[in-house]
Amino acid sequence: MIKGANVALADLSDSVGSVIVSLGWVSPTGEGDADVSVLLLDANGKVRSDGDFYFYNHPVAADGSVQLLGKTPTADGSEDRISFDLTAVPSGIDRIVVAASRYGEARFGELEDVRITLADAAGASLLRFAVDDADSVTAVIFGELYRRGEGWKFRAVGQGYETGLAGLATDFGVDIEDDAATETEAALDGAEADEQADAAVPAPAGTPVRQTALGAIPAPRPPEGEAGEPRKPAARPRTAKKKVTLPRTVKKPLAENDSWKSARLFPVSVLKSDRDREMRATSVLLSVMAQVPEFSRRLTAGFGAPAGRMETFTEVSLPHGDSPRRPDGVIRVERAGKLWTALVETKTNGNALKADQVQAYMDIAARRGYEAVITLTNDVALEGSPLVDVKIDKRRKHKVALWHLSWAEVAHQAQMLIRHEGVGNAAHAWLLQELLHYLQHENSGCHGFQNMGPAWVPVRNGIDDETLCQGDARALEVVENWERLIRQVCLRLGGELGQKVLPVQRAKRGTDPKERRDRLADQLCLDGRLQAELRIDGTPGVLTVSADLRTGKLRTGIDIPAPEQGYPLSWAKRLVRRLAEAPADLHVETLVDSEAAGPRGTLERLRPEPADLLPKDNARITGFRLSLLKSMGSGRGNAETGFIRSVDNAVHRFYTTVVVHLDTPTTRRTPSKERTAAE
Repeated sequence: MIKGANVALADLSDSVGSVIVSLGWVSPTGEGDADVSVLLLDANGKVRSDGDFYFYNHPVAADGSVQLLGKTPTADGSEDRISFDLTAVPSGIDRIVVAASRYGEARFGELEDVRITLADAAGASLLRFAVDDADSVTAVIFGELYRRGEGWKFRAVGQGYETGLAGLATDFGVDIEDDAATETEAALDGAEADEQADAAVPAPAGTPVRQTALGAIPAPRPPEGEAGEPRKPAARPRTAKKKVTLPRTVKKPLAENDSWKSARLFPVSVLKSDRDREMRATSVLLSVMAQVPEFSRRLTAGFGAPAGRMETFTEVSLPHGDSPRRPDGVIRVERAGKLWTALVETKTNGNALKADQVQAYMDIAARRGYEAVITLTNDVALEGSPLVDVKIDKRRKHKVALWHLSWAEVAHQAQMLIRHEGVGNAAHAWLLQELLHYLQHENSGCHGFQNMGPAWVPVRNGIDDETLCQGDARALEVVENWERLIRQVCLRLGGELGQKVLPVQRAKRGTDPKERRDRLADQLCLDGRLQAELRIDGTPGVLTVSADLRTGKLRTGIDIPAPEQGYPLSWAKRLVRRLAEAPADLHVETLVDSEAAGPRGTLERLRPEPADLLPKDNARITGFRLSLLKSMGSGRGNAETGFIRSVDNAVHRFYTTVVVHLDTPTTRRTPSKERTAAE
């Protein structure tokens, strides 16, 4: 887009109820950064109150309409992301301003590639606007979202401010404290808040927590020799950075020996049966959802739940024929005097949903005017492949939606909040930490997808003795479970990295999920391979995973494009240097634009002679392929020798030992034709 241009979001995508706005820049010196801020404006172009101003000390709206997701590294700089739920924006808000500011004497002219991008909830890019004329300013309005009729539009603004964040905020009606306050005083204020938070809640080590309560905004440091006025009571937004970061080092325990176990909020040692596990897991999850709005919003926004006051219930008795039914849980959200209600059916371990049970809850929900039924199991739902077949009476005027969550998705969202993005206060962080500890305990039964199904062994045997024929339903079952496994691998890796990790579906394979899986099942019968691709934010290429059932080998790899400038020998030397700490058995292959294959070898052999990567016929180098091989597990379960564990470990090893060294690539990014599938 160009400066001043505008576009309707509905013209860019069919699904723009939620959007991700990213502000990015590159620092040539590797130092210096900027902070994003968001202002919600009414029809008069002003904030209704200071609470409509979102920045580093106030990152999340209570209604879920605005969430500052924090910074993430990119190939050559950093990116600050903001999540907007446009369906939750209050009706009195006419315009949303997205800005960024630098601190001290820093100017935006010191940064390069200053831009704003917009993506839909699935991560598909919608638009991009480069800010080219922000040389001497300390704050910039990148763009704004504004209402037009029933929809939303985006305008590329690019307006600069020489007065920084305080000047920008003042222009839109934010009440900035006008008394002087030194940085030392601000630091003391932060220390007092930290002490109060630590005294109130025993927070887990290494957990980032952001204060969202609005405090006073101190003015810039007064000139030397000028005395400041006495501080006024904290009542206005604080622009000085004040982020509570809990200690990463574990304090020396007070226990006499290792046999003493810390008291947990949600104990698991007493769980003896599947029924106990289901009841405990449901109650634990729903109680945390009711107390941590950032977490509950992440889990329910995609199900059509509004942002509002939530209450949760367990073991509710509802009439149904001769005998009442007792769903595992009920979620109710109130907004503007209206109630949104969902019934919850939970399963743990490998227990499957019962079709008649889910059907009964759908019927009850329809009769009582409830909006949804949510199932929660270790299984992973796939597009076009329901976990349980339920008949929906189309004659009913009130429609009930059937949604599914995996325990792996629940753990992923908790992990993203407490380890990477931060939550409202230390108490919420501690609750999420206790929930995550519970879900990851071996006795909870909430471990995610963990069984490749009964068809796994027959399909492997059929591939070994070449008796597996195309059209075999067992091959299709294995392909579906492979897709479930890959989606769960994406969740786990994304939770560890704090980055978006999604499976990639090539457009040439078609968009119909059933037809795509049928083709993959036929291909499995022919060549005995299961293949997948993963897109990881901040990496120079797509990570590939291939399981060869004939040889019992797993291959993980990535293709990185060649640089646009320089000499091939310099490329080869630079690549080998960057991979100095990668495994010696890493395979490196040169990709060329000729029909002949390029040179290849292990990293151990190439380290003393990087020139061996250069093609002998001087063919043009288009890139390099890096890959690792390892033996895969044979069992269908999640044991140490199981296939699921081996795939998870292979992807984790490849990323942590190879891909991390490519975080600052010198390669160019080539246009992609894939369509990323949202979880």
